[in-house]
Amino acid sequence: MSETSTPISEALEVPSPPTTETPSLRRLVSLDAFRGATLALMVLVNNAGDGGHVYAPLRHAEWHGWTPTDVVFPSFLWIVGVATTLSLGKKIAAGVSRAQLFSQVFKRALILYGLGLLVYAFPHFNFSTLRLLGVLQRIAICYLIATAIYLASGIRAQIAWIMGLLFGYWLIMQFAPVPGLAVAGQYDLENNFAHYVDRLVLGAHNYQSTKTWDPEGLVSTLPAIATALLGIMAGHIMAAKRHLSERTMWLFAVGNLLIAAGLLCNIWMPINKKLWTSSFALFMGGLDFVIFAMFVFLIDGLGYKRVAKPLVIMGMNAITVYMISELLDEIFSAVHVAGGISLRGWIYQMLFAPLASAFNASLLYAMTYTFLMFAIAFVMHRRGWFVRI
Repeated sequence: MSETSTPISEALEVPSPPTTETPSLRRLVSLDAFRGATLALMVLVNNAGDGGHVYAPLRHAEWHGWTPTDVVFPSFLWIVGVATTLSLGKKIAAGVSRAQLFSQVFKRALILYGLGLLVYAFPHFNFSTLRLLGVLQRIAICYLIATAIYLASGIRAQIAWIMGLLFGYWLIMQFAPVPGLAVAGQYDLENNFAHYVDRLVLGAHNYQSTKTWDPEGLVSTLPAIATALLGIMAGHIMAAKRHLSERTMWLFAVGNLLIAAGLLCNIWMPINKKLWTSSFALFMGGLDFVIFAMFVFLIDGLGYKRVAKPLVIMGMNAITVYMISELLDEIFSAVHVAGGISLRGWIYQMLFAPLASAFNASLLYAMTYTFLMFAIAFVMHRRGWFVRI
């Protein structure tokens, strides 16, 4: 979900020695690579050949706890925050008014939200049960609110917002009463305040697989905004007029502190992706700081840009590749061939199931689908097609 419009040639330049030049003047190849790696993992975990045979790390945690798959979505939100700081900071320095910037951000958020609705409406367009919230919808909401906070406040106020959102969400989940429950502050699957609000407000417009609540629900969007703001904090670090090695060390140090804070808060509020608990937001934000620090060190620091080029190619058309991957899978699932089996099921049964065990065949299908998305991104890159919203 790139927020900048820096020329592609600048992002894919040949390896160079470390520099003290700030990201406002020079595009971070590592950010595109991190975005591309996150997108590739998202496509991989979303497109198993057989949903009943998936290796545990490629599944979401059933409830409390986390897996590598649970890192994907918060990473996208965190990356949006980083890109917001670097892109808008450059425009503010060039004299663009904050009101004009917010107008542009508002339009982008509306487009993102509309694309999210399209993903869940396609191909049947049953508006009576259309999912109103979801991946792109949450990104749009968090992008809009986090950017408004960034444009209207300084770093200290932004830190206060992060703390307020996370602590406020804990207070709500811990003490807000749920009708029918004798004791508030429960975090089990059905009996928690976030799901009560989703059932009450969203009704038939909840996530189809759960029907009564949404993993990207209303109340849990509050800590998700904090995740985007944590990305904005990382953007401030990368925009600082310090040597790249010093900025990398700050990323690594802050990341480890956040991981520790998330594990500590897990004592009172369990790490849970579907509820986007405050401990989850802290822990995942910390992981993003640390992972990104490694990307910055290796790619922008040591100059391994050629090695990272496939990830950069994926990352520079992330929204387009994501939309294609979702809509194409919907088509594969909606079209049926002889015998009533879906085209998706037929492809899997005919081409992949005979090749390996159920788990490995399912993984092979997902890897092939991911490579297909990379091929699309590669063709777009070669032709100079970079879709911005």
